[in-house]
Amino acid sequence: MHMDSLSLQCRPTVTSFSYTCSHKHRKPQPAAPDRHRGTSLALKSLIVFSSLNQKSTTRLKGKAHPLQEPRTQPSGRIMIESDRELSAMVQELWDNDVNRLKPGKDYRISLQGKAGDSMAMSDNNDGAGYPLFTFVDENIFKKETFLAFISLLDNYVSDTGEPEIVTPEEVAENHKFLDAIIQTSTMKIAHKYLVENKLSPKDDTQFKEQLYRIWFELYARRGSSRPDSSGFEHVFVGETRGGRTVIGFHNWIQLYLQEKLGHIDYKGYSVSANSPQPDENKHILALQFSWKDGIKPKGSIFIGVSPEFEFALYTLCFLTSPNERVKVQFNFYDVEIVCHHYNQKHIGTTYPVLLKYRKPTK
Repeated sequence: MHMDSLSLQCRPTVTSFSYTCSHKHRKPQPAAPDRHRGTSLALKSLIVFSSLNQKSTTRLKGKAHPLQEPRTQPSGRIMIESDRELSAMVQELWDNDVNRLKPGKDYRISLQGKAGDSMAMSDNNDGAGYPLFTFVDENIFKKETFLAFISLLDNYVSDTGEPEIVTPEEVAENHKFLDAIIQTSTMKIAHKYLVENKLSPKDDTQFKEQLYRIWFELYARRGSSRPDSSGFEHVFVGETRGGRTVIGFHNWIQLYLQEKLGHIDYKGYSVSANSPQPDENKHILALQFSWKDGIKPKGSIFIGVSPEFEFALYTLCFLTSPNERVKVQFNFYDVEIVCHHYNQKHIGTTYPVLLKYRKPTK
């Protein structure tokens, strides 16, 4: 079953670079829905630190990657067996993600209980009495890619069906973010691999144009006749459908910042019979939460990774895996990356699903 039905608009000033949450106090109730850009002041100020001055994508169509062997399930859905070459690439991305946070040191989370199965927003469905994040060292938000990423989070209206209006300032912010990430080791590794496999242009400017089309070009999501969504908005910012359902929203930074502002009500972790039990040191978590007036009954996110790691990973999977699901192994994780496209040109949604965790030996 698809995990997705497939903004941040506030700016408080931060005077401290760490956030702690005392478990002596219950989490704040979700704030009233904010569907207008006018509240965007609170988030961008969240990153204004007092100490700072500061062509269509080439895609494999109708056939699998040469190193992948399709396996047809009884349902007719084509699944991709673990791709060793892609797994090696993801491992290289992981090893070079120098901006990744360490659990227990740079951030701490409190899993608490398992979320209920209902989509209701009642307390009976709430397996967590406190926020998910109890501490994040916000010094990481001063790094260039984090700073550029966070500046994008208030550029969208969350309601699907409401057309997005992109201002020149927002276009400039998109380009500034892409300029920052393509200079990182992780994106350079991904770019080199894509060029070698004739999936991306070698020229950095043309590669950036390709990334812009995949992630930032607007399209009309289901039920809308006008451009109201983009891959970036859906995956990293989150959207609401009908004011009652949260779709997308697969990014830990947005989750943390929105929870800190009181807009997120974490309802507990999600786990199925065949999935690994969650713990607070894993970098992948399935969870349930409410945002504004909507509920995300089950979502899955990386926690603590950098924006450039997720951007590189998801772009690789989008361009190399035409069947939209690929299994990769890296570090201690066996993960299925779900990456649905929109008209073969844009990312519809993408997120990780933890299949297996190999506990490190001491």
